[in-house]
Amino acid sequence: MQKLSPSPKQVEFNANTFELSNGLTIIHHYLPATPVVVADIWVKAGAIAEPEAWSGMAHFLEHMIFKGSPNVMVGEFDWLIESTGGIANAATSYDYAHFYLTTAATHFEDTLPCLADILLRANIPDDEFIREREVVIEEIHSSHDDPDFIGYQALCQNAYEYHPYRRSILGEKELLLEHTPNQMRCFHRTHYQPENMSIVIVGGIEQSQALALVNDHFSQFSARSECPPTKIAVEPPVVSIRRQELYLPRIEQSRLLMAWICPGSESLQSAIALDLIALILTGGRSSGLVRELREEKQIVIDIDCSLSLQKDSSMFSVGALLETEDLAIVEQMICDRLNRLHHHLIPAAEIASAKRQLINDYIFSTETPSQLASIYGFYNIVATAADSALYPQIISQLQPEQLQAIAQRYLSPEHYAVTVLKPSNQ
Repeated sequence: MQKLSPSPKQVEFNANTFELSNGLTIIHHYLPATPVVVADIWVKAGAIAEPEAWSGMAHFLEHMIFKGSPNVMVGEFDWLIESTGGIANAATSYDYAHFYLTTAATHFEDTLPCLADILLRANIPDDEFIREREVVIEEIHSSHDDPDFIGYQALCQNAYEYHPYRRSILGEKELLLEHTPNQMRCFHRTHYQPENMSIVIVGGIEQSQALALVNDHFSQFSARSECPPTKIAVEPPVVSIRRQELYLPRIEQSRLLMAWICPGSESLQSAIALDLIALILTGGRSSGLVRELREEKQIVIDIDCSLSLQKDSSMFSVGALLETEDLAIVEQMICDRLNRLHHHLIPAAEIASAKRQLINDYIFSTETPSQLASIYGFYNIVATAADSALYPQIISQLQPEQLQAIAQRYLSPEHYAVTVLKPSNQ
């Protein structure tokens, strides 16, 4: 039986948010029917927090957090999580780093204090620093064998001229080799402080118990330090067509990547509208660019577009896999499609179909404790956790004229960054 989606008006922010006197934010959502608890700790300490010479430090620190603290030996946290049947991991992006664990509610009181200790009081031992740096460098080497990573990173550098979003989250090998344990300790003690941290707890634990655990174990932070200052420049709009061409071995088809700088989370409605436009363009076989370029003309193997929502300047991108001889015509046809958005309203039926799909996708992405924790944490970094519940409402209220105005403002067929990857034998 097909699952029915609730009306967008029924999508509410069901979590409770608290801010402690030290600036620490706690987001709690009690799900009494589940025996699982997720703790997801989000820190405003992503790649944009790095001084330029410390590129890669945020991601490297993510690795080093798991190397223990004064009260937790190396490997002890991993052993505790695995022995209790839980899962723990971490990720770093531009605007954040986050560390999460999923465990049975009966084990939460044992596992959360251990996670808190390694986060707040990371040792960063010299010997482990040297060993783990080799792991990070190997990760960089592996990424250089991935044409999709190479293409996306090149596109970021092409689209962003000034903002740290242009840098690789992994960093550069040459700079990583210059990093020292003391620099990392400085970065940690500067940014892993309560005002930069949101603790999201979702699942089968009542609010009073969750708050008590946080108060008990997230109160003793490391002594503050101060990194070299970072300056984040406002990214100006692209006012020309910036072209970039790379030749790569071991690829058989070319890749066409196009990008437009768009508003960040300060203009959430515009960003969400661009999400809707992306789905209308490449959300399925009947969507505009897929139907025209892949299904009818068969001049692309695949095509997709998406919005990367970020705190400062988001990026709307289109990517196509195709033969080299079709690069110019496909780029022109993408620009023609954008030009059509500027001068003609999107048919109501296309908008309605895309709205249903996005709202359903949103609702289905809030079904598990880990999904909810991730959405709350991400939004609390780029906006506020409560804003996450606005997504279906904003989508449902967007009108054709609004979508046209946003396309006219941000998706110019004459001003964009384009990166092309070609097989090196061509």
